[in-house]
Amino acid sequence: MSDTFRTFARHSSIVLGSAWTFASAILIIVIWGLTGPMFRYSDTWQLIINIGTTIVTFLMVFLIQNTQNRDAKAAQLKLDELIRALKGARNELIDLEKLADEDLTRLKQQFELVRKKAEVDENGPGGKSRAERASKPKGI
Repeated sequence: MSDTFRTFARHSSIVLGSAWTFASAILIIVIWGLTGPMFRYSDTWQLIINIGTTIVTFLMVFLIQNTQNRDAKAAQLKLDELIRALKGARNELIDLEKLADEDLTRLKQQFELVRKKAEVDENGPGGKSRAERASKPKGI
């Protein structure tokens, strides 16, 4: 079942994300709007578009979530492979997404300290920061 849904979601995201699908949706809305006077803008006429859009939105939520989960998982695996392959990289950063929020906050603070130290080392005594150098127009 999971593999069937994955395949369906992948194909659906390709088809439903196309310009042709968007154009078709616009066409349906225009046709619906043009038929309003013919149906005297009745409750049934309004109900048709409301039910249709509700059903489509409800189903699209699951398709979009599935696609985003799969894409995020693939990107995470690629990053994990890069970390694993690089000498000097901290292998404990692999599977970082599984850490508790407190652990992620501590790690973020560590990286902020590393960044600040790198800026100080790069600037040297009396040197300008990267931000100061970037804001200065060239040639002046």
